[in-house]
Amino acid sequence: MEKYCCFLVLAFFSFMGIAQENIDRLDLTKIKEGQVKTFWLEVGNDGFNQPLTVPIIVVKGRETGPVLGLTSAIHGNELNGIAIIHQLIKDLNPEALSGIIVAVPGINRLSIEQHQRLFVDNQDLNRLFPGKKKGNRSQQYVWHLNTKILSKLDFLVDLHTASFGRANSLYVRGDFSVPIIKKLALVQDADILLNSSGAPSAGKSLGENRTLRGEAAFQGVPALTIEYGNPQVFQKEIIPRGINGLKNLMIELDMLSAKKTNVASAIVCKKSYWIYTDAGGILDVIVDLTERVQAGQLVAVLRDYFGKDIKKYFAPEEGVVIGKSTNPINQSGGRIIHLGILENNKSAK
Repeated sequence: MEKYCCFLVLAFFSFMGIAQENIDRLDLTKIKEGQVKTFWLEVGNDGFNQPLTVPIIVVKGRETGPVLGLTSAIHGNELNGIAIIHQLIKDLNPEALSGIIVAVPGINRLSIEQHQRLFVDNQDLNRLFPGKKKGNRSQQYVWHLNTKILSKLDFLVDLHTASFGRANSLYVRGDFSVPIIKKLALVQDADILLNSSGAPSAGKSLGENRTLRGEAAFQGVPALTIEYGNPQVFQKEIIPRGINGLKNLMIELDMLSAKKTNVASAIVCKKSYWIYTDAGGILDVIVDLTERVQAGQLVAVLRDYFGKDIKKYFAPEEGVVIGKSTNPINQSGGRIIHLGILENNKSAK
């Protein structure tokens, strides 16, 4: 797997074949049609007063069309999206593209380098949008991302995975009350589609603490969050499905002229929630990802260090396993499964 990862990254930069320049702002009007351009976008300064930068890939088509943003690894241990972006860009011909792709294969650069989920001040960047120009380190970093990247987009796909100690199916989160968002979700090669607004509720303070998708919704940018499997790995069985789904999305947006790849019907969920332990011990989760469970079905057993059962956990209602804990060692409050509640017990198509 490590050889595959290295090969993919090296092949990508060989494909680009040009030096990357540092820029303070992204001006899409200065990029010529039919080109792929790469940059390091400055998003603050480090402790040596040197620029903090994130990688930007811009693919500008010959014809006009929407600006599609692809962001990955806002949590630094969520890496599948990086490989998906690399291979997708390599596959694209800018001469045949209508519109612009703005891709960020590694938006939380400092955390990626440290093999950790959270930013250097232990904050979750995906809970801090729109950020603050004069805030703390995380808030300023997010402010740069918001003003320099998100503000340029007409559509957004934010690429994620599970975090440490958990595993995810390939699932999509989006506000399916918005027709274009539902259409873009349906063409993904996903196991599960989860209806989730991602926007602040009416009448509540706008404030801070929005996700990237929530901030996009607030700005009127249709957005999807797609969870591509597991953390800190490149999964060869997941990456091609992600690429196919993004190509289908581009075809749906008339950015590419091609026939969409057929994808299997996904399970659609109207809501979801995690089930947690209420005691500590060794956790054995006995259900699989995407497994349909019935109300009252055994999903996990918690044992002590002598192998004696402490407690058994059962599904509180019918649903599907979206994600699950993979870490056997749990204190009270540990995650067990992420349970999706089906919409009318039917598939999405």
